[in-house]
Amino acid sequence: MAGYDVIVAGLGGMGSAAAYHLAARGQRVLGLERFGAAHDRGASHGGSRLTRQSYFESPEYVPLLLRAYELWDALARDSGRDVIRLTGGVMVGRPDSRTVAGSRRSAEQWGLEHEILDAAELRRRFPAMNPRDDEVALYESRAGFVRPELTVTAHLGLAARHGADLHFHEPVTRWEPTADGGVRVDTEAGTYTAGRLVVTPGPWAPQVLADLGLPLVIERQVMYWFQPTAGVGPLLPERFPVYIWEDRHGSQVYGFPAVDGPAGGAKIAFFRRGLPTTPETVDREIHPDEIDTMAVRARAHLPDLPGHLVSAATCLYSTTPDEHFVIAGHPGSAAVTVACGFSGHGFKFVPVVGEILADLALTGTTRHPIGLFDPARLTSAAGSG
Repeated sequence: MAGYDVIVAGLGGMGSAAAYHLAARGQRVLGLERFGAAHDRGASHGGSRLTRQSYFESPEYVPLLLRAYELWDALARDSGRDVIRLTGGVMVGRPDSRTVAGSRRSAEQWGLEHEILDAAELRRRFPAMNPRDDEVALYESRAGFVRPELTVTAHLGLAARHGADLHFHEPVTRWEPTADGGVRVDTEAGTYTAGRLVVTPGPWAPQVLADLGLPLVIERQVMYWFQPTAGVGPLLPERFPVYIWEDRHGSQVYGFPAVDGPAGGAKIAFFRRGLPTTPETVDREIHPDEIDTMAVRARAHLPDLPGHLVSAATCLYSTTPDEHFVIAGHPGSAAVTVACGFSGHGFKFVPVVGEILADLALTGTTRHPIGLFDPARLTSAAGSG
């Protein structure tokens, strides 16, 4: 047996950040990952993830985002990797849509710099966009995108630099409390002990955390990269923002500039429009009818965008019924901290979640506001139903 201060099970976005923050605080850290360091089987891949502060999901997220932005800058500086780029962003829809009204509520409550653009002004600033006359946009200059693969690599590199042991292709098979208040963790390769355990299982949460009874649904999502008919020039990052666009039926799509240059196309996807699946049974093939549906929707907002498909990829959302996260101590063991259920909008929080998980593992509390993420809200609701 090898003794550690903290074991981190799962080294995707959240787990890699937790491993770094713990190791940077001088902890003896063991990170365990069932796959390789590339981590392209769950939700920490796809080249880009949107980041924003005028958060339509709830104003309660904004303090976490403000801290996350500080940590993104620190991660870029300390790792030397371009993990974040601010291009500006627009949240588009009818004025009373969740996307626009919710973003405006967060911006106004927290005093975030923003503008409200009518359809004509949106077309003028970003000619590739074609909003309906009854649509408006909230423009936020501090929005942009982060790079998921680079982020995981950066956090893992810094964790290793601070002395963390990182084991890949070594899935955890079970864990249990020890008599001294710590944990024992078994893997396919061995057994380890530690004072604390952090579990960040991503889409494997329903199996790994089955004892919590969380009503999690794993959804298959598809990301698409299209080559615009007029070329990517108008969609380059220095000219074009990230966006979330809600139609009059409440359906949302999100998209990015052409972040990978002329050959890479421009990425677009439906926001939370997926089918239930499991990591073991997910359909990784992209079907023609899916591509056609996405192209029709893209053309409605950005007429030059569909062009032809460059590539597509699947990812997995771990979704809670209210779309809020789960971050808390395990109710069955004071030595275990869990984080899951990031519902397709969690990656922008990766650095601050890593900080929170380090806090909880070491002290059982955090200065950050995480009451919204208490899993008791989900289990009590399920029980009352």
